[in-house]
Amino acid sequence: MAYVAPTKRISNPQLLSVFIDSPIYDEYIAFLEKLADSVKGIDNMGEYETFELIAPIIQGFTDLEKLLDEIPPQTQDLRYGNRAYQTWFDQMVEKSVSVHESILPENLHPAIVELKQYWTESFGNRTRIDYGTGHETNFAAWLFCLSKLGLIKEENFKAVVLGIFLPYLSLMRKIQLRYKLEPAGSHGVWCLDDYHFLPFFFGASQLRGHPHIKPKSIRNADIYNTFGNKFMYLGMIKFINEVKTGPFYEHSQILDSIAGTIHWDKITLGMMKMYKGEVLGKFPVMQHFFFGSILPFPSADDTPVPVQEQ
Repeated sequence: MAYVAPTKRISNPQLLSVFIDSPIYDEYIAFLEKLADSVKGIDNMGEYETFELIAPIIQGFTDLEKLLDEIPPQTQDLRYGNRAYQTWFDQMVEKSVSVHESILPENLHPAIVELKQYWTESFGNRTRIDYGTGHETNFAAWLFCLSKLGLIKEENFKAVVLGIFLPYLSLMRKIQLRYKLEPAGSHGVWCLDDYHFLPFFFGASQLRGHPHIKPKSIRNADIYNTFGNKFMYLGMIKFINEVKTGPFYEHSQILDSIAGTIHWDKITLGMMKMYKGEVLGKFPVMQHFFFGSILPFPSADDTPVPVQEQ
């Protein structure tokens, strides 16, 4: 395979439709669904069989977390966007090649030109000093590319969610809080979380079939404070209640509405439907997404452009 520097290909809504109607889109969705299925009924502390990628990836996260200590926030009066983040970001980019050299076997080092694009996009935007679901999607796409290269296999999926995605989420929370990253494209009270989406999808799957924790349990502070470290969904609820003021039903109306659902299975399905519509289906998000040879943009020959009604 000839690896290329990824480029942005979705320059209009019609091209977004081309992507959504393509086999590579279906493959990416199937990858996420299998990740969610791998942690069905399993909490964050669940045992998993480690594999060779975890140690170097965690070391990469550890090095980036050390940079947080070395680069303190600047003194400024702005609510969002501490400029020290830009220094952190530059150093993260500088480390991106060496991180991948430690993760990949030597014969796949030519793929670094593609993988590092998704990796660096996973930690927010340097210019806007923000972070949102598009950046989170880049991290998922990075994992997807590793699976396309054969480095992540289906038997590794539980380890990917619990041993890689969870530490990524933890690191991003620290970056968001330390440098006060602005939520990218937040819908305020109508969104799930100002920054993340996939933890709700994976987290809902974790709770499928749980004998005691029901969807309505998220309204109970004792539940999310006690089990927030064990289940992603409850951890997200706990974090939201810590950083937002006022009643939960006011600042998190969609989540409060979802709590009225009877089964976690239905919530899991609903979360994927919402992810498709509110993240992958939104042109303002996907116009910034990159495509290369590992995750290629579909050609016009493969996927017909939908006809727009006049």
